Amino acid sequence: MVLHDFREFDRLTARVFDTATRTSGARLDAYRDGENFFIDIDLPGVDPAGIDISVDRKVLTVRAERKRADREGVRYLVTERPTGPVSRQVFLSDTLDTDRLEARYENGVLTLSIPVTEQAKPRKFEVAAA
Repeated sequence: MVLHDFREFDRLTARVFDTATRTSGARLDAYRDGENFFIDIDLPGVDPAGIDISVDRKVLTVRAERKRADREGVRYLVTERPTGPVSRQVFLSDTLDTDRLEARYENGVLTLSIPVTEQAKPRKFEVAAA
C-alpha cells in the first residue's frame, strides 16, 4: 500500500512540474560555479533585443516573445513550435548581487550570471589560544 502511495505522489508531482514548465514556456538550469550563480533559460527562436529581464524584491522575471516569421504565400500544414509570450520567474537569494547581473544570449539559450555577495562567500576564522 505504501509503495502505491509513493507512485501516486510521483505521478502527481510529475504532472504539477510538467504543467508548470509548459505554462511558463521556458525551461531552465540553475547552478553555482565559483563566485557566480548562473541561470540558463531555453529561449529558442527569440529575438535577443526583445528579451526583458527585471529584478524586483529578489524576484527575477524574464519575458520574451516567440514569433513565427510571416512569409507571403506560405500555408503552414503543421505548426508544433510554440509561439507567443514566454515568461519565467525565479526567486533569488539575498546572497546574490543582482545589481551586477550580466546576461548573454547564444544558440537559443539566455545565460544570466549573478555574482555572490562578499558577505555570502566562505570565510576562515582564526582560533585564538588562551
